[in-house]
Amino acid sequence: MDAAKEPAKDASSSQPQVASPEAGSSQAVEAHKPAPNMPQFTREEDLHAYHEMLLIRRFEEKAGQLYGMGLIGGFCHLYIGQEAVVIGMQMASVEGDQVITGYRDHGHMLACGMDPKGVMAELTGRRGGYSRGKGGSMHMFSREKQFFGGHGIVGAQVSLGTGLAFADHYRENGKVSLTYMGDGAANQGQVYESFNMAALWKLPVVYVIENNRYAMGTSVARASAQTDFSKRGLSFGIPGEQVDGMDVRTVREAATRAVEHARTGQGPYILEMQTYRYRGHSMSDPAKYRTKDEVSKMRDEHDPIEMVRKRLLELHGVPEAEIKATDAKVRETVNAAAEFATNDPEPDPAELWTDILLDAHA
Repeated sequence: MDAAKEPAKDASSSQPQVASPEAGSSQAVEAHKPAPNMPQFTREEDLHAYHEMLLIRRFEEKAGQLYGMGLIGGFCHLYIGQEAVVIGMQMASVEGDQVITGYRDHGHMLACGMDPKGVMAELTGRRGGYSRGKGGSMHMFSREKQFFGGHGIVGAQVSLGTGLAFADHYRENGKVSLTYMGDGAANQGQVYESFNMAALWKLPVVYVIENNRYAMGTSVARASAQTDFSKRGLSFGIPGEQVDGMDVRTVREAATRAVEHARTGQGPYILEMQTYRYRGHSMSDPAKYRTKDEVSKMRDEHDPIEMVRKRLLELHGVPEAEIKATDAKVRETVNAAAEFATNDPEPDPAELWTDILLDAHA
């Protein structure tokens, strides 16, 4: 999920922006300079965004800790640094809108309102997990919360998310499919087949390309001939725009525009979220393809959570004690999830024979 070209544009303006073709990981921070017409949040909106993003951050930090202790096995891809994308998108959606994404999915689950205990228990392979301990990090679902999974096959979720939008269109239910992918997945052939069908039938889908600049470990500048992912739908007539994915305000503003476009029958929309992951591609990735200074600069100057915290203190006058109380509440929630996930029983061996076939009459 990633890129390393930097757009010279106002990410927060009311119209879609066009990025420059310049590339290079050393320019990563330049995409996130404050825009002159930055949309503003109310005190309550910033408090909500702070809590939700911090929950994802602390959850992922705890997941990384449990992985290091050997309590989480298999693959584990953390969302640290990208929290503003999914929270901003959810702030612009309504109940019933569907979410589907790839394997960097824990943040999306929490943003949809899934129980942290159930998510963490699935990571540790316990009965109380959302897939009863059989899915792990990349394969969790919640029909109740309209979360249709993380998917381990790169790009597979794009055609499935388009199918969700087709169902919405067919049922005329007014819902929208929020279909996430990374910049690495954006080069997959099935993505363009999906774009074609979505545009042909004017399906209510927003394709969110989370451009965290390095896919599995290769800079977008070296892997993509067209590094402006917002343009990937132009041949199908799909509008798109680049967004500062490190600022929850610009994400929410662009998401509102895109979701409205899809919900009102105008067809698909592409949002390229220019974001940045602080950790490696997965827990096994040392991320030696970028410098520590680059990561530090992005984190110091453009951390999505710290920017909201600063606004709460300086703009909204929220007492430091209230912010610390929120921090403590989030840590308590995450610690409770970890406690549950490490003490819940493992699945019964008989579970190996369940969930293989779907009973059509159930």
